Order: sequence, then structure tokens, then C-alpha cells
Amino acid sequence: MGLLDQMKQAAQARKEAKRLQAEIDKISYTHQNGGITVTAKGDGSITQLKFTDEALAELRAGKTERFETLLKTVLNAAINNVRTQTQQLMQRMMKDGSFPGLR
Repeated sequence: MGLLDQMKQAAQARKEAKRLQAEIDKISYTHQNGGITVTAKGDGSITQLKFTDEALAELRAGKTERFETLLKTVLNAAINNVRTQTQQLMQRMMKDGSFPGLR
């Protein structure tokens, strides 16, 4: 493979990486439990965190351990879901031949 072919392949890889990132950016998942709502994006960032008055009442009543456990559970569920969606997307793209050098 000549230098020109390598440069073309590198340019194609960059193009496909940008396309993959654009698809990952579209991934979003919202999980709700016990008055806590969390929305996570495909990049792992949290874009929404909401608490109902009931959930905050746990804190006011001194039940911090229960609140913290619930918060961790909801956060982990949202993050794990987007992680799974992201992995499935990457597997589909590799299977479809979007990343020929990675198969």
C-alpha cells in the first residue's frame, strides 16, 4: 500500500469516526425511580437530574443513606443503558463495514 492509499484510508477513518461520534451524540436515555429522574447521553454525560418533593423529603427526614442509594441506582441505570446502546451502535457499524480496518 502506497503513501497515497494510506492517506486516503486515514481520511476515510476520520470521516467514519466523525459519523460514529454524531450517532453517539444522538443517544439519550432517561431513567426514573423513587422520585429521581436522570437523563444520560451517549458520551456518558448527565443532561438532566430532577428530584420530586417526595425524594427530597427523604433527605429532610434524615434518610440520607436511602436517598444516596436510590440516586446511585438511578444514575447507574441511565449510564449503563447509554453505554450498552453505544456498544451496540459500534458493533453494528463495524459489522456493516463502516470501519474496515477494525473487523
